[in-house]
Amino acid sequence: MTTTERHIQDGVQRFLASMRGNLDATERDLLPVLARLAADDEPVTLARLAAATAWEADEVRAALATFSQLGYDEHGRITGLFTRSSAWSVAFTVDGTTLYGCASDTLVLPVILGRAGVAESTCPATGEPIRVEVTPTEVVSVDPPQAVVSKVRPTEGVTDLLTEVCGLGHFYSSPEAAAGWLAEHPEGFVDTVADDFDIHRRAAIELGWSAAAHGKPSPAG
Repeated sequence: MTTTERHIQDGVQRFLASMRGNLDATERDLLPVLARLAADDEPVTLARLAAATAWEADEVRAALATFSQLGYDEHGRITGLFTRSSAWSVAFTVDGTTLYGCASDTLVLPVILGRAGVAESTCPATGEPIRVEVTPTEVVSVDPPQAVVSKVRPTEGVTDLLTEVCGLGHFYSSPEAAAGWLAEHPEGFVDTVADDFDIHRRAAIELGWSAAAHGKPSPAG
């Protein structure tokens, strides 16, 4: 086994441990469904979500309570779903629809949706624009090519997934640009874009999140 392969396998296990340690099975299963519905570019309601999961509306509402950024408008539509926020600063555009998430979110979305897209962000340290083209199976291009991904993967004790985990996941223009973040978060990790994609692609497959596991890509928005 190569050093890179061992590193990727370790990353997969860290992500799985973090998901399983902080979300129950229902909450984990809800994440890819939320992503697919959000990518349809139509209002997401409890009724649509319940229909997509075959769960009762009360079960869905209880599971959604875990995600602090989500709420409801006066028509019962779910708000805050993959929308721009102080924590979600990376834009992912797929078939004309733009979703927002942390850096790792936007790399795994093509795997979940079964559709290629473009992730765009700004380096928090240098202000340099970063653009990543990614498909369900590979990273096509990274600009600048030395860009990296920051992340934390706590295995338990997370009370607010958005701020404690997602809010720390960024694209940096280079390993040097990410050095300050890593000094502030010694428990964190910094990976190349290609490695981070491979880690989350494999983890998504193991969790049953991939579009391939559902037989077909989600409809274009």
